[in-house]
Amino acid sequence: MLEQKIINYILEELHGGQSDVEISPEDDLLGSGLVESMGMMRLIQFVEDDNGIKVAPQDMTIENFMTVAAMVAYIDRAKNNG
Repeated sequence: MLEQKIINYILEELHGGQSDVEISPEDDLLGSGLVESMGMMRLIQFVEDDNGIKVAPQDMTIENFMTVAAMVAYIDRAKNNG
């Protein structure tokens, strides 16, 4: 499932596999501090590479990347429009 794949990436790559970190699809990643700005750039790169899409600069918005659920919705739109 795409949501879990993104959550696993955040936990493994951005949090070094810390077992005490929990992320749900609706969590505000930036507001909660789960992902900082450099981590978000790495996460966007992962989303692009893993899904075969290119995130346009105008799409790098809080609305598209604030939560895992928002990312999944964005990926679905990008794949359907691409």
